[in-house]
Amino acid sequence: MLTVFLRAVRHGLLCSMRQPAELAAPLAFFVMVASLFPLGIGADGALLLRIAPGAVWICALLAALLGLHRLFEPDRADGTLEQLLLAPGPTTLLVAGRIAAHWLTSGVPLALASPIVALQYGMEPAVLAILVAGLLPGTAVFSLVGAVGAALTLGSRGGSVLTALILVPLYMPVLILGSGAVAAALTGTDPAAHLMLLGALSCAALALAPWATTAALRIAVE
Repeated sequence: MLTVFLRAVRHGLLCSMRQPAELAAPLAFFVMVASLFPLGIGADGALLLRIAPGAVWICALLAALLGLHRLFEPDRADGTLEQLLLAPGPTTLLVAGRIAAHWLTSGVPLALASPIVALQYGMEPAVLAILVAGLLPGTAVFSLVGAVGAALTLGSRGGSVLTALILVPLYMPVLILGSGAVAAALTGTDPAAHLMLLGALSCAALALAPWATTAALRIAVE
């Protein structure tokens, strides 16, 4: 079963590498939009630090939505999705592999690039570590829950708008916990509770999202 999952991850990574423009778009969007706040506000360091947790996490959330509706769309268009659902192996593992590949090519780069962006807000290295520690499970939830939304809107007109409307309310707990962890680190309090809740959310999404995505994909191709 692990082999099936790893093959699905490899296939998803190869498909992403063949479209470098779409691969780089969320990361470029994240860096550019997060950099607009310091440019617009100016050199007020106290104000920048106060808005930094929410600003960086909101930019990460919006970047995660970019291209999410195309997570399964190319496979539906060329018939690969039907073959995926008819494959003899465990379909849920195949779907989980595609979601993992999406997180590795979108969420992980966002988390790794966040310290460079956050330096513009004057964050200390210890706070930057908390930011990355929160974004890694947070972006995993974005990918897992986002896959469910992408599957539900697969093949519909205006799929990207519908996907965003469905997912933004579901992303709010992650946004609150992630920005709360950074804000706690900035004020000198312990952010462990926020990070543990983020980890719990990611575990819950990991347990439920692949099954829900598989069911939604089956409905979409019928």
